[in-house]
Amino acid sequence: MELARLREKPIREIAHDLGIAESCLRRWMKVDDVDAGRTEGTTTDEHAELVRLRRELRVAKMEIEILKRASATSPARCCQTQNSVPAGQRAGRRRVPVAVTCRVLGVSRSGFYEWLGRPPSARAVADAELTTTISQIHAGSRATYGAPRVHAELRLGLGQACGRKRVARLMRAAGLVGVCHRRKHRRVGPLPAVHEDLVRRQFTADGPDRLWATDITEHPTAEGKVYCAAVIDAYSRVIVGWSVADHMRTELVVDALEIARWRRKPTAGAIVHSDRGSQYTSWIFGHRLRAAGLLGSMGRVASSVDNTMIESFWSTMQRELLDRHHWSTRAELGSAIFEWIEGF
Repeated sequence: MELARLREKPIREIAHDLGIAESCLRRWMKVDDVDAGRTEGTTTDEHAELVRLRRELRVAKMEIEILKRASATSPARCCQTQNSVPAGQRAGRRRVPVAVTCRVLGVSRSGFYEWLGRPPSARAVADAELTTTISQIHAGSRATYGAPRVHAELRLGLGQACGRKRVARLMRAAGLVGVCHRRKHRRVGPLPAVHEDLVRRQFTADGPDRLWATDITEHPTAEGKVYCAAVIDAYSRVIVGWSVADHMRTELVVDALEIARWRRKPTAGAIVHSDRGSQYTSWIFGHRLRAAGLLGSMGRVASSVDNTMIESFWSTMQRELLDRHHWSTRAELGSAIFEWIEGF
């Protein structure tokens, strides 16, 4: 390179005398200029450092890939050697050297190759046969059976002894899943009651029209459902107001309340107890109570015991009237309810 820089001879002759190619000599001169700082570029030491870092990065990526595969599959799947992976699968998968895999997993190469050529164990053969039977049972159930019912079919239907956890493990490995109930989302707690519970399950009164209880029931007919709202007096156990309709809007309970008021004309301060249905928590129902000087009362959500008096009345009507006939029309059922309530 010094002779070439002195330019006493052409670079071609110097390269010929040294027995090397002219391009090789020019490349050496370029590298020497970079290393000496005469020109800008990547020095030899920097290039070697880059090569080393790239190699370490490549190895680190291999190790991460090995650990990912090892967490869910076998050593052969981690290596993906030419002997263990079909050609169609090898085409699109990244190779991982066996030496690196064995070093990361802490096994010897000889032990890996011995395991790779080892024939399947008796347990593996039995699992494969059992998996075939499980798949047939699962397909025969229209893919609805889970591990418990597949296990029951194996033991009771086929007389094959096996554990339920083994069945679950094989189904999980084969990707077989049964149909099960979906987990319901937890609902937000109920909203505060419009009225406090003034009854506290004590459905007794000192006189008539001091305490009323009201609720809605429904029953099907050939034309559709019939809805009935009723108001019962706690003292006499008599229905003092009721209403029937083909809907369960707020008008249904308001009509029953207005009939009860028209019939009995309760004094101010009487209590009207109900559940927390949307009809009873509506503004119009509360407005009618306030206008009449009545006190609203509400039990807890989804607690029939808090309104047990009217619920007992519905139960009696269900047994004695509703369930004893097949109702063709809404008018027929409404007429029957009228006759039964007025004669109750």
